[in-house]
Amino acid sequence: MQQLLPQRFLASITAFFLVLSVWAIAPAAWAYNNPDLLPETQTPIIDLAKALTDIQEQTLAKDLEQFEAETGWKLRVLTQYDRTPGLAVKDYWGLDQKSVLLVADQRGGNLLNFNVGDDLYPLLPRTFWVELQTRFGNQFFIRDNGEDQSILESLESIKLCLRQGGCRVVPGLPREQWILTLITSVVGGIICGFAAHPRKPGQIVAWQWALIFSPLWGILFIAFGIGPVVSRTSEWLPLLRNVAGFLIGALAAFLTPVLNQSSASER
Repeated sequence: MQQLLPQRFLASITAFFLVLSVWAIAPAAWAYNNPDLLPETQTPIIDLAKALTDIQEQTLAKDLEQFEAETGWKLRVLTQYDRTPGLAVKDYWGLDQKSVLLVADQRGGNLLNFNVGDDLYPLLPRTFWVELQTRFGNQFFIRDNGEDQSILESLESIKLCLRQGGCRVVPGLPREQWILTLITSVVGGIICGFAAHPRKPGQIVAWQWALIFSPLWGILFIAFGIGPVVSRTSEWLPLLRNVAGFLIGALAAFLTPVLNQSSASER
């Protein structure tokens, strides 16, 4: 009996502190979903995290209002950190099926999140929003350009696509993505060159082997090397470089066995 008294006393103390901690923390939790954070006047931007300067916010607000008046599409921006109005923004802005809510929150791995109305998906599919998030919301882009440019450039891409009647992919070809397409083009050329190397005496080009391996080098060159370029930009220079990379890779792979044979015969 005497041994149970200290255990009961410790359990009572523990329960007391748990209740006290919940009572003390509960009022602060209301700040995470507080409609009192909404501005009294109607505005398309609620910048709680102060990601935009005053001039940027004023310019963007006018631009979004003008865009809505011209097209009927409603674009809204909410930046947050410790505090957020939560679901109260839906009634505040009257978000509907023709609305896009950009939520910028730097606490996650990606700054950008999009709440998209159903009417936009026929014009901008789900893959578009995933690419938009990964291109402008990643930590490397924010490190080099800042949170403000992440928000502004993603909104520009949305407006551009809606004005031209929709996009399957995000317009523009970042340098990192173009380098990847160039690498796949060169690799596709190398595979094509090795496959086309003659295997019989008197044969100039082994077209049959090149055709057999065409699904492999064709996917690398056309699907991954050419497709992302022509679907994202109308500039001819990245396309020309990828074609040149394919031809150089194919020529180098095609001539390498010949050079090895000639060097071996000289010995």
